[in-house]
Amino acid sequence: MHNFLPFAYFQNQFVEFQNANISIATHALHYGTGAFGGLRGIPDPSNPNQILLFRLDRHCQRLSNSARFLQFDISAAKIQSVIVDFIQKNSPKTSFYIRPFVYTSDLGIAPRLHKIEKDFFVYGLELGDYLSPDGVSCRISSWYRQEDRSFPLRGKISGAYITSSLAKTEAVEAGFDEAILMNSQGKVCEASGMNIFVVRNSQIITPGFDQDILEGITRDSVIKIARDLGFEVIERPVDKTELLIADEVFLSGTAAKVTPVKQIENYQLPQDKPITNKLRDKLTAITENRDPAYQDWVFKVEI
Repeated sequence: MHNFLPFAYFQNQFVEFQNANISIATHALHYGTGAFGGLRGIPDPSNPNQILLFRLDRHCQRLSNSARFLQFDISAAKIQSVIVDFIQKNSPKTSFYIRPFVYTSDLGIAPRLHKIEKDFFVYGLELGDYLSPDGVSCRISSWYRQEDRSFPLRGKISGAYITSSLAKTEAVEAGFDEAILMNSQGKVCEASGMNIFVVRNSQIITPGFDQDILEGITRDSVIKIARDLGFEVIERPVDKTELLIADEVFLSGTAAKVTPVKQIENYQLPQDKPITNKLRDKLTAITENRDPAYQDWVFKVEI
């Protein structure tokens, strides 16, 4: 049961969440012609009248870029302005998640992006831990990640998440927490909605953009933090067998934050995860505005 924030931004105005409804004939519902963002907000631990948002500018720019694949021109500045107003309208008191969404809002049946209405909405819900902070078990999915030559993977296009949904359900129904998808070349790609990192011999390894991954903002943050801490980070193709003999494996994402992996298929990973824990603790301090070196990553909203 989700606890949704009371107000949504819908059709250029703020309305009660339960009144923000679309028609069953909405184009994006039928064809997956939408794109979304996702970011967390938390009350400032040192100021109850302030909300902290992690890398708001990057999230807004990515959604603006995603909208361009739908031939929808919406600026990052417009998205940011609405999100700030949305937070001030709702004045949340607990940790929450924001879902901004751009989509083809016309009531048509032809699959197209030209000469069709587009729109933008924002809603939110209270959200704690998306995955267990103690670690998750993962299955190698039988489903493969799409290729950039057939799908615009640089955007968070809603239609792409049928693959994530198939993989997640397959994993959970087989007794695992999460799925790991391979790409069409048989290399490790990502989880159902998170990027993946492997630690071997104190090196941090992660698939690069040429491996059909999502350009994750948390992924980018983890790489920056790790390098600032003196770790070597290598972006390259990753083989399945590397996961099974890794010193540590962890997932990263807005909802997942930094989540350790404790098991892959029937292989148990080492219980000691010093690098994962160090990165997770650092990221938490940054998002809570407790690290002055990264204050430009934290956007403050007065409520």
